[in-house]
Amino acid sequence: MLPRWRVLVTDRAWPDLQIEQEILAPLGIELFEPSGVSEEQLVTAAARADAMICNWALVTPRVIEAATDCRVICRSGIGLDNIAIAAASARGIPVTNVPDYCVAEVADHTLALVLAASRRVAFFHLRTKQGEYRLGAAPPPDRLAGKTLGLVGLGRIGAAVASRARAFGMTILGCTRSGSDSGVGCPVVPLSELLPQSDFVSLHLPATAANRHLLGPRQFDQMRPTAWLINTSRGSLVDEHALFQALQGNRLAGAALDVFDPEPPDLAQPLFRDERVILTPHAAFVSPESLVELRTRVARQVAAVLSGNRPENIVNLQALSG
Repeated sequence: MLPRWRVLVTDRAWPDLQIEQEILAPLGIELFEPSGVSEEQLVTAAARADAMICNWALVTPRVIEAATDCRVICRSGIGLDNIAIAAASARGIPVTNVPDYCVAEVADHTLALVLAASRRVAFFHLRTKQGEYRLGAAPPPDRLAGKTLGLVGLGRIGAAVASRARAFGMTILGCTRSGSDSGVGCPVVPLSELLPQSDFVSLHLPATAANRHLLGPRQFDQMRPTAWLINTSRGSLVDEHALFQALQGNRLAGAALDVFDPEPPDLAQPLFRDERVILTPHAAFVSPESLVELRTRVARQVAAVLSGNRPENIVNLQALSG
C-alpha cells in the first residue's frame, strides 16, 4: 500500500529510526533519508517531502523553497540556528523544536566539565594514561566551595546548572539580555562585570547573529588568568582563535568545550591539542532517556500536523496566520 505521506529525515545522531517508525508507520507515514546532507542533496530530497525532521543539517531557504508540499519542519533538538525560519514562515510552514528535553543532561555535563577542570581530572587522566604518575604535573586542584560560577544565560539549562553548582557551595552570578534572573535568585550583571568576577564562565545562549563570538579578544582580557571557560551551548559563541591566543598568553587557566564552530572540528588545530582544553564531542545532550524523549516528541509533532492537529512548540506562530 502506498504511503499517505513521506517524511524526510535529513540527518540523525542515532543509529536507526525505529522509534519514529513505530509512531508514524501506523498512520501511513513513510520515512526516507537523503543521499547526503549537502544543500543540493537536501533540495532534491525535500521536493518529495510532506514534512521534515532535521537534527544538525542546514535547512536553507533553497531547501525550503524546494519543499513545495512540506507542512512542518521539526527540529530534533533545542537550537534553531540551522533552520531558515524566516523562509519557512514566508511559506506558511510551522517549525517546531523540543526546548526542554535534555535540560538535566546538559546541566549535569556542564557540572562534570567544571569538576574536571577544577580538580584537574582530565589533565591527570591524560598524563597518567601516558605513564606519568605525578601530582605536581598540574597546578593544585581547586576547592569549588566559595568559587564563583558566572552563567551567561539563565534559561532552563542555566537555572539547572545554578541549582547544581549551589550544592557544591559555589556562588552564582548571572548575565542576561533582559537583566532578569529568571527566578534563579542570583545577582545579574553585564558581561563586562561578570567576566572579571568569575572563576568559571559557563555559556548558555542560543546561536544568533548577535551572539556570534560573544567571547572574543576583549572578553578574554577581562577574565581572570585563573578562570575557566565552559561551553555546552553553541560553538559560534566563542572566537576559537582568540581563545587559543588567550591560553598561549596564560591569560586563562583553561577551557572545557562540548561544542565547536564548525562541527565536527579540525582536531589537528593547536587549540584542541592543548592540554588545558577539555573536549567532548557535542555529547552533553545525550542519554538513553533524553534521546527516547526527543525522538518520541518529534515524531508526535509530525503525526499531529499530518493528521490535521496542532503540534507542541511551534516557534514561528506567524506561519499559521498566513
